[in-house]
Amino acid sequence: MAATVAHRAAAAKGVQSRVGCAILANMIRCHNATGQTVLNAGAAIPDDAVWIDLFQPSQAEEAMVEALLGIDVPTADDMAEIETSSRLYIDNGSLVMTATLATGIITEDPRIVPVSFVLGKSHLVTVRYEEIRSFDRYAAQLEKMPGPCAEPGTALMGLIDAIVDRLADGLEHVGREVDQISRAAFRRADLTERGRQQRRTNLALQALLTRLGAAQDGLSKARESVVSLSRALTFLQAALPKQAGLAVAIKTQQRDLASLADQASFVGNNLNFLLDATLGLISMEQNAILKIVSVASLVFLPPTLVAGVYGMNFQHMPELEWLWGYPMAVGLMLAAAILPYAVFRWRGWL
Repeated sequence: MAATVAHRAAAAKGVQSRVGCAILANMIRCHNATGQTVLNAGAAIPDDAVWIDLFQPSQAEEAMVEALLGIDVPTADDMAEIETSSRLYIDNGSLVMTATLATGIITEDPRIVPVSFVLGKSHLVTVRYEEIRSFDRYAAQLEKMPGPCAEPGTALMGLIDAIVDRLADGLEHVGREVDQISRAAFRRADLTERGRQQRRTNLALQALLTRLGAAQDGLSKARESVVSLSRALTFLQAALPKQAGLAVAIKTQQRDLASLADQASFVGNNLNFLLDATLGLISMEQNAILKIVSVASLVFLPPTLVAGVYGMNFQHMPELEWLWGYPMAVGLMLAAAILPYAVFRWRGWL
């Protein structure tokens, strides 16, 4: 193993000497018990670094960290694997956990981002290829109070706590959006000047469906993130030595994730109800349109029948020679049209 580490270190130095100063372009952030260090081009990782954050790392940066830890840092292809054995495993004494985190829920651009956590005896390494707000928030907290970054396990639990907090904010945002959709779907219909209820337009109902789809998209990604983090914490709890502080922190985060799962289920049930209700409203609007067409057909059918009768080519029709025959026929047609309309209005069908 020592030969392998030495070989990786030599390879990393060789790559740095060939590429020069363009290798490290602020892609590695190192945190210790006193603050944060952003590595400049060609800089080495500080000896007292506890949390090493790799953001879109190059091969040279991966080789540098691999030489430091003596393990293989997960690549983008490795992080895309969905098998549990490829996401949660132990490599040379270090715990490697890959979780899918939901990001962009609050900004209504939800995405699923894979992130790897490598927990060693003296270092915590995170590998990611997308910007994640919770990482930046936790880094800002460490800038003000770097004490939690004294140990890799403590740093990991603090980072997971920031991730869970951000995930809770995302679920709260989805919940508020669902409440707004519910009010829009079940608001009392406005009355027109004549006292009639104003129906919703097709565009308004389509907008409700679009908002429901966006909320469901964010909720599904949040659920996936909750499940992925829960699996990672279960693996961490089983693999870590029994440490009182970390055990309490892990159980706390597991309880928080369980409550988030319950909240996601509650919001999901509301979304399903609103979807069914919106589809029901669309069906009611379609039925109203068909009812209007049916009533129009019924109103114009009797006058058409009267006109058809007097349009027959029979020679002996008494009304043809009658002076008031034409006004009588027109009046009969009007009465045949007005009477069904009046009956429909009286029964409240219109």
